[in-house]
Amino acid sequence: MPSARFEIGKRHKSSPEKVSSRASWNTPRKDNRPGISYATRMAFSFAATSVMTVLIMVGVVSVVWGGVFSDYTRANMEDIASVTAQRLAASYDQSGPWTAEYLSSVADTTLSSDIGIQVSDATGEIIYDDTWPAVPAKRGHSLTSTAPTDAGGSVTKSIVTADGETVGTVRVWVLGSDVLLSKADSAFRDRTFNAMALAALIAVCISIVIGFLVSHMLTSPLRRITSTAKQVRDGDLSARTNMRGDDEIDRLGETFDEMATSLERDLKHERRITSDVAHELRTPLMGMLATVEAMQDGVMPADDEHLETVAAETRRLARLVQQMLDLSRMEAKSAPLNIEEVDMVSFVRQIVSGQHQLFHDHDLRLRFNDETQGRDAVVECDPDMITQAIINIMSNAMRYTPEGGWVVVSVKTGKRDVLISVSDTGIGIAKEDLPRIFSRFWRADASRAREAGGLGVGLSLTQQIIERHHGYIAVDSELEKGTTFTIHLPREHTPETPSTTMEN
Repeated sequence: MPSARFEIGKRHKSSPEKVSSRASWNTPRKDNRPGISYATRMAFSFAATSVMTVLIMVGVVSVVWGGVFSDYTRANMEDIASVTAQRLAASYDQSGPWTAEYLSSVADTTLSSDIGIQVSDATGEIIYDDTWPAVPAKRGHSLTSTAPTDAGGSVTKSIVTADGETVGTVRVWVLGSDVLLSKADSAFRDRTFNAMALAALIAVCISIVIGFLVSHMLTSPLRRITSTAKQVRDGDLSARTNMRGDDEIDRLGETFDEMATSLERDLKHERRITSDVAHELRTPLMGMLATVEAMQDGVMPADDEHLETVAAETRRLARLVQQMLDLSRMEAKSAPLNIEEVDMVSFVRQIVSGQHQLFHDHDLRLRFNDETQGRDAVVECDPDMITQAIINIMSNAMRYTPEGGWVVVSVKTGKRDVLISVSDTGIGIAKEDLPRIFSRFWRADASRAREAGGLGVGLSLTQQIIERHHGYIAVDSELEKGTTFTIHLPREHTPETPSTTMEN
């Protein structure tokens, strides 16, 4: 049969077996808290931001567009004034001073009906005004001029002849307007502003809809996590979000699932430990109770033999309670480490020497091997704790090795650690049992171990001691051939955390 190999404390960090909860942690509760949901607040915030952004953009575009459009209309009026001035200058060069009829014809043929014109001579005297009744039958204007009084409401150009003489000025403006906007320009501007307002309204509506959709999409995983959290709170520890992804919310969901898994595992472990402790305590207590009641009823005498039976069970219970306390302190790391430099060769040889008589009494042969080949085997460790760990493994080997068998303890050196091996010729451990050998109260042969005084806590305590020293334990075993426990201790006390591996 091929041997199995199991290593404790090499890859996976063992989780602390602690559960802290209130008595009513899984009592269902109703959430009737009033208020606006986070999704609604997010949607309104998104919509308000979008509305403000759109309004600001429309305002900025309107201001900029208004300025650009005003510049455009003024440039257009300046072009009209320049063309009119050039035409009048050409006429002056050919025919001399203008007549009212000629000026009226220029106004009719050059300018649109909503543009006014005013012509002055070289002295500044107004000789023609489009709003005057220069040709009453044709144009029918009133005697009052509508020329704007503000210079910004009109454009004035000088009339310069071919020889450079200024013979007058021409002034143009928009009838009924002080901003040089014709009806066509005004209509175009209004249509443009209306289009921008409509686009802004549509953008706001779309932003609101998108805001609600996006908020719903973003808060959906949060609602999922909340729902799962309520299930866990109400006692369903198997509930999971099953969220996977790289964003922050997905990682939150994964972390919550890991927390729920840890909580479920710890609670199951707590229940199992409670059950195991109850079982371990019930058996000796029931035996003690039966013995005491039998002595009280006179069924058996209260002699030294029966009293020793009760005393032995009491001592066994005391050892169990003490080991459980030691294990709890070790797991909680409340027991301080007194680190010293220890030569493991002489240290382990002394431990083996102290156990020789006990093994001899059990008809077992115990031997120590120094396999360091003279290399340094000094380790920074707590000697008392390491002594307890080695003795626990040796005691385990003694319990499961038949009479006449061998137990060999050896020390060898690695590159960065020192290896302490305890090999026996005992009954071995099945491959499927290897992952459980460091669990509390686990025994390869429960009845045999109990008869031999085994409590099922020693290996768990040993594992915690070695991991406190940042080492690990490897186990090689084959049924009916024996088992080898190998402790790996780093030479220096480093903060690295060990993990657990299993190899076949």
